[in-house]
Amino acid sequence: MTLPSSAIVKRDAWALVPPLGNLDAYISAVNRVPLLTPEEELRFAKRLREHGDVEAAGKLVVSHLRLVVSIARQYLGYGLPHGDLIQEGNVGLMKAVRRFDPEQGVRLVSYAMHWIKAEIHEYILKNWRMVKVATTKAQRKLFFNLRSMKQSLKEDATDVDAHRGTLTQGEVDTMARRLNVKREEVLEMETRMSGGDIALEPQVDDGEEGFAPIAYLADESTEPTRVIEAHRRDWLATDGIAHALDALDDRSRRIVEERWLKVNDDTTGGMTLHELATEYGVSAERIRQIEVAAMKKMRKALAESA
Repeated sequence: MTLPSSAIVKRDAWALVPPLGNLDAYISAVNRVPLLTPEEELRFAKRLREHGDVEAAGKLVVSHLRLVVSIARQYLGYGLPHGDLIQEGNVGLMKAVRRFDPEQGVRLVSYAMHWIKAEIHEYILKNWRMVKVATTKAQRKLFFNLRSMKQSLKEDATDVDAHRGTLTQGEVDTMARRLNVKREEVLEMETRMSGGDIALEPQVDDGEEGFAPIAYLADESTEPTRVIEAHRRDWLATDGIAHALDALDDRSRRIVEERWLKVNDDTTGGMTLHELATEYGVSAERIRQIEVAAMKKMRKALAESA
């Protein structure tokens, strides 16, 4: 006997999820947690909002942990631990659950994405400047001594060289030898330390659109909603149209195909209302009425198959 998802989650929502320490086991576990139906999600959200039911909140959170894993995976290119990204995303998910209003007619998965990404973006913003800057003892020594050594070398140089600002090839080689690091690491550290911070969000106050790193932080093509939307568009363009046309009688189908789906080689398109009216021996207005009724029937067929 298969239990409904609410019965499975009801036993103990958090007991289904292992600690984040074992990342593979955690991801495997959250992917096995059953999804809530819209009715179950609405019921739990109302219990949380109206009665402060912590158990209901736990069910909402646990059933969406797989969403956090999916979103966090998009940010692995920043060199930050996957587990840390998931943990920050879970904080955003819990904030979303606490603020979620079930009466707005929006699923929690759509509402929570904003909060999950916001927490991950904040974490990256706070840690990106330190990522891979000093991962070894030699690099840490370079990090803390680069500025003072650079100043010392400039003081020993000519007045023209001292105002140049950048390191010469000889200075790079000297610093690499003294600190026992590769010259490429000296150049990379110099670039990192001399670079300024970049705003994650566009700094525009006059209402115009601005471009900032937030626009390319994540690969939006892998977002769950984008994937679902793409699959839905593909289905509507192929099987969906065919399914909707099957709901029509022969005359209605012919009118719709001629008016909207017919593409001739000479680019003249399908038949006009008057041409169809002449063929069927009715008025152009009658053809238009049949077309409108057919469109309504097709929309209903598509809605029922969604």
